[in-house]
Amino acid sequence: MKGIVHIRIDDRLLHGQVVAFWSNSLQISRVMVINDEVANDELQKTFLRMVAPANIRTSILTKEIAAKNILNDKYLGQKVMIIVKNPKDVLDLMDLGLDIKEVNAGGMRFNDTRKRLTKAISVTPEEEQAFVKMMDKGIKINVQMVPKDTSVDFKTLI
Repeated sequence: MKGIVHIRIDDRLLHGQVVAFWSNSLQISRVMVINDEVANDELQKTFLRMVAPANIRTSILTKEIAAKNILNDKYLGQKVMIIVKNPKDVLDLMDLGLDIKEVNAGGMRFNDTRKRLTKAISVTPEEEQAFVKMMDKGIKINVQMVPKDTSVDFKTLI
């Protein structure tokens, strides 16, 4: 996956922490939001583009288009951070041919239908199963809100 330097699961997608901390820490040149719903919603796309710094290119793509672009080395020579909403998105990208080795679980908000694993990570039963499938496929999953935080191995949480 040439050009891809970081993959993050964050249900808020592009927001202050990503912009302020991760983009600087990783020195990214592009942030890629991969979400079918958002990619087909002009209002949400406009909002997300407004949040991104002017010096960082922003792509908001469906899973199918993103996978095709990545597999065709479209981002060769760039430093791209991918953001998806949930672990199922990661599994879908793998089904589309991406060779994903490591994922950062950064933010999945709590509500009454979700089980809290950490202050920042809460999951539905389906999401928990998706994380288990990811680990079964050999993906290393770390939980880390911002780069200065200590990284926690997801295996220790479930």
